[in-house]
Amino acid sequence: VQLQAYGGGLVQAGGSLRLSCAASGRTFSNGAMGWFRQAPGKEREFVAAIRWRERNTSYGDSVKGRFTISRDSAENTVYLQMNSLIPDDTAVYYCVGSTQRPILSAMQLERTYHIWGQGTQVTVSS
Repeated sequence: VQLQAYGGGLVQAGGSLRLSCAASGRTFSNGAMGWFRQAPGKEREFVAAIRWRERNTSYGDSVKGRFTISRDSAENTVYLQMNSLIPDDTAVYYCVGSTQRPILSAMQLERTYHIWGQGTQVTVSS
């Protein structure tokens, strides 16, 4: 299984970006996909996740109300729409997946996800 992330780049504060992550090799129809991020000198942070079948979503506190995660079964792709971006959103964003359905309380945990994609850089200028 491979996860390929797209859509990172440079944007001004207040702007928007949409990240995409396409899964190949198998589907996550019985599991979940999501995003983590890591800024220079900081620990990795949970951003958002979605349980594939039920479409339950979970968000990190720092992005609630600004970011939206969604998925497209036909494309086997998960999206992260990021609005009202701030400089603190600058980080490498990692797409993650689990082929097993996590309980809701586990959606924010790194150990839930056993498949990690390469990161995509998001830079927000002030």
